[in-house]
Amino acid sequence: MSYGGAGPNRSGLDRHLVLVGMSGAGKSSVGRACADRLGVGFVDVDHALEETTSRSIRELFETEGEAGFRRREHELFRDLLDRKAPTVIASGGGVVLLEENRKLLCSPRCRVVWLRIEPDALRHRVVNRAHRPLLDGDPDAALHAMWVEREPLYQEVADVIVSVEHRSVGEVVEAVLR
Repeated sequence: MSYGGAGPNRSGLDRHLVLVGMSGAGKSSVGRACADRLGVGFVDVDHALEETTSRSIRELFETEGEAGFRRREHELFRDLLDRKAPTVIASGGGVVLLEENRKLLCSPRCRVVWLRIEPDALRHRVVNRAHRPLLDGDPDAALHAMWVEREPLYQEVADVIVSVEHRSVGEVVEAVLR
């Protein structure tokens, strides 16, 4: 099964570059730009899930619940990390919630970069986006609750932390690739 193209590796990248962080932190935009600069493949886990299931993230949550979604996400994530060719991977925001995924992220096969953004700065990026089912209802409370739960988990798996607040995609890419 294919989850995205892999061009020639001009970078010397010897392991996967995995971007983690809250939904809306810029993992997809930054990841795509990093992959282009490095000359390696890029995979957005959420988009790959939608492609392989022919259902949106929202539909997966509605039909399978969060537990079913997380199981599918884990299986795809594990398969991506089993690839031999180094790839830039934009993980889903909740990938750190499963201990199995955190173990995968801490393996020598990965360089994990946490794109860090505070919930208050994140709010304007994610509110009213239909593909973010965990933000239904009270998005401010949901973002805060997710931050409290996930922040220590991102910290646990991160090799590098890059703040994305008040930075352009290009600036973040430069910081990630240092």
